[in-house]
Amino acid sequence: MKYKLTIFALVFLAVAASWAQVASHAPTAVSQPARPGAPAPAMVITGKPVARVNGTVLTDRDLQREMFAIFPYARQHNGNVPQEMEPQIRQGAMQMIIFEELLYQEGQRRKITIPAERLNRAEADFRKQFSTPGEYNNFVQAEFHGSEQAVREKIRRSLLIEALLKSDVESKSKVTVAEARAYYDKNPASFQYAEAFAIQTISILPPDNATPAQLKEARKKADDALKQAKATKTYEQFGILAEKISEDDYRVMMGDHHKVDRAKLPPDMVKALLTMQAGQITSLIQIENAYAIVRLNQHVPAGKIKFEDVKAQLMKQLQTKKTNDVRAALDKKLRQNAKVEVL
Repeated sequence: MKYKLTIFALVFLAVAASWAQVASHAPTAVSQPARPGAPAPAMVITGKPVARVNGTVLTDRDLQREMFAIFPYARQHNGNVPQEMEPQIRQGAMQMIIFEELLYQEGQRRKITIPAERLNRAEADFRKQFSTPGEYNNFVQAEFHGSEQAVREKIRRSLLIEALLKSDVESKSKVTVAEARAYYDKNPASFQYAEAFAIQTISILPPDNATPAQLKEARKKADDALKQAKATKTYEQFGILAEKISEDDYRVMMGDHHKVDRAKLPPDMVKALLTMQAGQITSLIQIENAYAIVRLNQHVPAGKIKFEDVKAQLMKQLQTKKTNDVRAALDKKLRQNAKVEVL
């Protein structure tokens, strides 16, 4: 089972029961080399140390829980992760559990306290995520030898980490509209877009190495398709016809290519489109031995996205980058005077 919690550091509590079940069924040995693309073997959890942070031991159980937080689908596959992803996931999980421990120790050093009311509320919220009191009790017994105090201490630890992240990362990672505007003005190329055409097509494609007779037949089909296409009046009518008679892959999407950069279209097609208005249909355009009929839905001249149109997305992207930078700087700072050993 899986229980949602409010902060990343407490995830391990929520899924511990599931992880324990996965570990208990994990294979103890791999007798044959793994096939390319096969999942990496599940970790065998024994509680062995995998790292020490200023003397505090972190175990393979901590590591596996974090790996499952990074790649939750592993819980649905007997604890396995894709073989090619396993080293990266393991490395990321190791870095995270070390970072969390450094945060916790820093919080203790600063004597950060968690109000009793906040702790009680978090503990109550955690209990609610279990279906029954018996299920919760089984969890506490399996993971904490029945110690309610140990559960409470783990929740307090998570809240302390959360408080430190809010003060040292979140509060320092806010991006203002002025900062976003400054980035927009300094990087104009990032917000420019090329000239494009929104089009639908009907294509007639002769066989590879077509004979003269087959080429003649393709031209006849194309002429007939053009007559039918010219009779359509709307996007939907042209699209339905494309679904019926077009021979390119876009037929399953009503012939709709959406917006295509001018540079990606054949020169003869661009030449025709530049003379048209939205809703008009080209004559036959021959591209080698194939024939295309194109409906112009929109001509989009080259331009620049307005700041107001990109502001929200840009602020989100800049804040993500700033958060990662501030977080990495904090990790580096905490490691400077710490003794970290990966075992």
